[in-house]
Amino acid sequence: MTKVCYLTGSTGFVGRCVLERLIADGIRVVATNRRPMAANMPPDINTSIFDLEHPELLAATDLKGVDTVIHLAARVHVMRPTEEENRKLWQCNVVATDALARAAVSAGVRRFIYVSSIKVNGERTTGKPFTSSDDPAPCEAYGRSKLAAEEALRRLAAATGLEVAVVRPPLVYGPGVAANFRRLLSLVARGVPLPLKAVNNRRSLVSVWNLADFIATVVGHARAVHGTWLVADGEDLSTADLVHQIATAMGRRSRLFSVPPSLLRLVGRMLGREAEVSRLCDSLQVDASPARNEFGWTPPMAVDAAIERTVRWFVSEASTHE
Repeated sequence: MTKVCYLTGSTGFVGRCVLERLIADGIRVVATNRRPMAANMPPDINTSIFDLEHPELLAATDLKGVDTVIHLAARVHVMRPTEEENRKLWQCNVVATDALARAAVSAGVRRFIYVSSIKVNGERTTGKPFTSSDDPAPCEAYGRSKLAAEEALRRLAAATGLEVAVVRPPLVYGPGVAANFRRLLSLVARGVPLPLKAVNNRRSLVSVWNLADFIATVVGHARAVHGTWLVADGEDLSTADLVHQIATAMGRRSRLFSVPPSLLRLVGRMLGREAEVSRLCDSLQVDASPARNEFGWTPPMAVDAAIERTVRWFVSEASTHE
């Protein structure tokens, strides 16, 4: 029997890739977004409106016949959140997630895949990678909202038998990537010299293709699925390594020079950009071995191939805006 998935955030950065992968696997998908989107959806895809900002309406979500809910939609973090922004984060990421999961239980949905964030674990690692069994240590409102959503889902699973699979990715990159990764693409493309040669950190990344592949693997897993998994490409890079790989994919020379990381951090504090500099200098590694062992999963795309594909998208998009 053909599986049916209800996918939130299907037009987002990750959602588009997950949707393509599910279709390729022959899975029927109900794709959701905040606004009508039939015009850019494949003709055989059912669509539905889903608005995180109105969780009180989610109890009426039609999930009849759905086997698995994949919940990607979220309100993302901002660098300097206000009290109102924090309230919206809680409303969208916690209250709405709980309401959707309860609707799933009412409709007899078997499995709920929740894409959370490595920010539940924290912002940096020292000495050893994060694991799913670590005590959570979110440092800001976004990470706390993701943790609260996870906890609400686990309580519901314990009370009802809903299979809850939590996925915590680190930085996700690929076509449509924004924020710091996109800024790095832009800086390398413009040939800007970067003071990152002395940064000897290690960061786990996951391409959108590998993340989509893991989610599809969980969807297709025959046995009951309960737990939390960290996922990554399998090759951790320093920031300098990442710049070098981006430059190589662009056919450029990486223009790096050395500045002590301690000085970079000092300048970041002076300019009010401490968090951004920390993300460039700190390590953040994850242990993805449980995901590999539990599901027999291997990331299908190597890091260099994924970066090259991301660069091709970036260059193509930049050329269309010239």
